Formats: sequence, C-alpha cells, structure tokens
Amino acid sequence: MQLLTSSIGRKILMAITGQAMVLFAVIHLLGNSSIFGWLPGGINAYAHHLHSLPSPIIIGFRLGLLVFVCVHIWYGIQLTIENRGGRPKQYAVKSTQKATFASENMIWTGVLLIAFILYHLAQFTFQVTDPNTAALTHLVDGVPNVLGMVVAAFQNTFIALIYAGAMLILFLHLSHGIQSFFQTLGWSNDRVQPFITKAGTLAALAMFVGYAIIPIFILVRILK
Repeated sequence: MQLLTSSIGRKILMAITGQAMVLFAVIHLLGNSSIFGWLPGGINAYAHHLHSLPSPIIIGFRLGLLVFVCVHIWYGIQLTIENRGGRPKQYAVKSTQKATFASENMIWTGVLLIAFILYHLAQFTFQVTDPNTAALTHLVDGVPNVLGMVVAAFQNTFIALIYAGAMLILFLHLSHGIQSFFQTLGWSNDRVQPFITKAGTLAALAMFVGYAIIPIFILVRILK
C-alpha cells in the first residue's frame, strides 16, 4: 500500500505500465507492417488471425491494456500536479540530466496521444467516423478487407497527416519515457545515462518511422 501512496512508488508503477504499453506498440507495429507483404496474405491475414482468437483472450487482453492505460494516466496526472506544486522529483537514482522539451511536456503529449487513440479506435476498430471507408471491410474470399479500409482512409490527405502528426507526438513522448523508465527503476547513473538517452531516442525514432511511413506511403501512392 505504501508503494501506491509514495511519490517514488507512483513513478515506478507509471514507468512499468508505460513500458508495457511500449511493448504493445512494438507488437502492434509489427502487425501493421504486414501491409508491406512480409506476411502471406498481408494485413488482411493478420487481422483475420487476430479475430480468430477466442473471445476470452481478446477481451482479457483489451481489459488488461485498459487497466495499464488508466493507471498510467492517473499517476501521470498526480505526479504532474505534485511537480508543479513545488515538490521535488524523486527517482531511484538521481541524475544531472537537463530538462528537455519532451520531458517538460509529457503531460501534454500524453493528452494528445489519448485523444488520438480514441480517434483511431473510432475510425478503425468501431468504424464510426467514415461509413464509406468502413464499408470496405466486407469480406474478400472470407477475410475482412482491412487493406482496402486502410488505403481508402490514408488516401485522404487530412487523415494521413493526422496520423503522421500523432506519430511525431508519440516520438516526443517515448523519447523521454523510455529513458525515464531506467532512471526511475534505478538502472541508470550519470555514466550510462547518456547512452540510455540516445538508445531511447533511437527506439522512439524507429517507432515514429515505422508507424508514419504507412499513411505517408499510401498518401503518395507508393503503397496501393
């Protein structure tokens, strides 16, 4: 119980839930990249495999992810209020690392990411934002035509730019969040922190490129 009430405890829980979501984002990116054809049947086959899983597994996974998101948001808000109230930041290992734009705006990049996730779910999961695009998910040889829906959506310049811009926000959030995870858990010091910071930035950049390249390639008709 003390872990939940102390500042360092909340930071640890926030770091762990954050990295769990990073892991999900990596797996999700691998699945989305099947749109380039490395998986037989492409992204349609990937979507079909996901929907073929037993319902309890899908529901349990989604509920677990929702819990991680809610915990991360709740403690993020609490810690932001504490920090702005003048209480000192606490890490398992202290560092002389300077504040950056990404670190000073984690709460705002987080808010923007939540807004984007809700939009993304409304568009591709619940399919309520564009009925014409949603209609393209009709079965093709018994498999949902996810490729047709995605291509139709990202051929819209406004939608493609929203997704590319959201991935830039994701890059900013992860560029600080990944390296902060190691510092919070005490796996860093002033000697190794520069390496961790660079590695975290490169990982965030790889995520940005991997996600943003899909809507951009569709928009410019490289991917059809």
